[in-house]
Amino acid sequence: MPELPEAETIVRGLRPAIVGRTIRATRVLHADVLRQPVRSLANKVRDRTVVAVERRAKNVVIRLDGSRVIAVNLGMTGGLLPTSPGAPRSLDATHPAVVFEFRDGASLVFDDTRRFGTVECLSDAEWGERSARMGPEPLDSGFTPEVLHAALGTSRSPVRSWLLDQRRIAGVGNIYASEALHLAGIHPERQARSVDAGEAAALHTGIRRVLQAAIDAGGTTIRDYRSAEGSPGRYARRLLAYGRDGEPCTQCGTEIRRVVFGGRSAFYCPACQPRRRTRRPRG
Repeated sequence: MPELPEAETIVRGLRPAIVGRTIRATRVLHADVLRQPVRSLANKVRDRTVVAVERRAKNVVIRLDGSRVIAVNLGMTGGLLPTSPGAPRSLDATHPAVVFEFRDGASLVFDDTRRFGTVECLSDAEWGERSARMGPEPLDSGFTPEVLHAALGTSRSPVRSWLLDQRRIAGVGNIYASEALHLAGIHPERQARSVDAGEAAALHTGIRRVLQAAIDAGGTTIRDYRSAEGSPGRYARRLLAYGRDGEPCTQCGTEIRRVVFGGRSAFYCPACQPRRRTRRPRG
């Protein structure tokens, strides 16, 4: 957390706020979020103009002129908050780590409570190499049920763990993995390779459905996440499984359960998501 929908929401909020602005200086308040020396980051971005803001997986990608990229991984609690020219530092930035100051007086604050996020400036080529090591984007047209089924078939990992592996599929984290598996009727501890073609199609539908719905709702706020405008996400009220252990399943009324494996909690309905394939998944 933040995951793909939260990163996408932040990107959409940043575009009108920072594209076209030129970086004058960089202030680093907490160097532990950097993946390069402070001076290296500052020198690489100084006098560079923001030409685009994109997303790759859970990363915010700020493209600069001169074939450079500011890559921001949001970690667990990271956010990017812009301010207008002449305005004080964003009041929503309670734990600012890096501040990019623009020539016109505007700024962009990387705020991160736990400081598990990272900030760095790369060349386009360096970023391209890193991006190539990530899995496919689940909302792209090339990510089909057949592609998903073939990839699942190569792994003995629990399917929930497989979904969290950014080398397998980009941008899906624990919240949306739990939700997609619930929609598909697949138990989170089943081996990925046990998912048949029909279940993979249901899972494909579930992944895309929940990610798009969460984007439309501005993401999911459990604790810290805020959009670039400082607003919480609205999708939490629509969660069917994640964080609902002890509550009744909205589909059948069975109590939602929580199980921990791979160091992470998973949430599921034992009736709708049996460990064995005893019923057809819901579409």
